[in-house]
Amino acid sequence: MRKTERLCAWCGGDMPTTARADARFCSTRCRVASHRAAKADAVPDELRTRARWVRHSATKVPLTTAGKAASSTDPRTWTTHEQASASTVGVGLGFVLDGDGITCLDLDRALNADGTPKPWAADILRRAGATYVEVSRSGEGLHVFGYADVRQGRRIRREGGYCVEAYGTGRFIAVTGRRFRGAPSTLADISAVTAALTA
Repeated sequence: MRKTERLCAWCGGDMPTTARADARFCSTRCRVASHRAAKADAVPDELRTRARWVRHSATKVPLTTAGKAASSTDPRTWTTHEQASASTVGVGLGFVLDGDGITCLDLDRALNADGTPKPWAADILRRAGATYVEVSRSGEGLHVFGYADVRQGRRIRREGGYCVEAYGTGRFIAVTGRRFRGAPSTLADISAVTAALTA
């Protein structure tokens, strides 16, 4: 017979008798594991199933899971999503774009203080359609992932002072797993919006 009727939401074990009434996890380890799993679920399978993951430093330098320098052009320094997620090296995960058609539009300073997209960013999101979008590490930008043919990375400055970067190969993107609003966990064809931005 169990000592308590309260169970940990992650491991299913008994909650400590000293746990707060609103606590959901029996330990910090279970809370962190649940948080990591929730982030993993947000990241699309099209990214998670490719062994093109690295860790990164606070200054966005790519790192291996052993803490050595990684390269966005050397597959020997990449690993699986599972291994990268389990590592504590650096401050976060990065996904390497290698020219297979997966593209990322990096929208700098795209969000207002209240978290709503600025008009220019809202227009890009509308044109990109139902594809995976996440909030960047800064909390001010957005990463729009999808399929497009981007052979040469571009930094595009537009009227109004905003900047969009389009990458499809030879770069890694710091992936947060912080899905933006109702964005799906799948990738769509974003060729039209990418072509319009890079024209």
